[in-house]
Amino acid sequence: MVEMTTRATRMRPMVKTDLALVRSWRNHPDIRSYMFTQHEITLDEHAHWFEQVCLNPLKHVLIFEMDGQALGFVSLYENGPGGIADWGFYAAPDAPKGTGRSMGLAALNHAFSHLNLHKVYGQAVAYNHRSIRFHQHLGFRQEGLLHAQHFDGEHYHDVLCFGLLGHEWKPNASNTRE
Repeated sequence: MVEMTTRATRMRPMVKTDLALVRSWRNHPDIRSYMFTQHEITLDEHAHWFEQVCLNPLKHVLIFEMDGQALGFVSLYENGPGGIADWGFYAAPDAPKGTGRSMGLAALNHAFSHLNLHKVYGQAVAYNHRSIRFHQHLGFRQEGLLHAQHFDGEHYHDVLCFGLLGHEWKPNASNTRE
């Protein structure tokens, strides 16, 4: 069973005033180096992305807060009817140890308890060992391997595919809070 920290946590919708903070996290070299899109995101690009996301009710962009402080970003993009969503996430570069795990628990609880999703799936570049362990720790199963799928500008890398069904999460949902 996964345990949740006793600190007050919640997921809330991202709003326009979060743009600068989220962009600073996303562009931090420690985060950017593990993203599929590794260039530095411009202000215009970030604003356009947010405008487009806000127009689509199947795209949920969330801020993770712990004790009232914004410490992470989570996206859940539904692929249409059926309750299947791709997720992405990152904690603030200066977030306290354990933030990622708390954020993952809160995000999955939100996905399955509030959005009533059937499945959450994600991908990790094979060299991102922390993300791979993170998915496994949260109960995701590896569902596939995309051989030489990601080109970083110099080399091709494998991509691991993970999935977690709502009914697999429910036994752990009592350990999470929002």
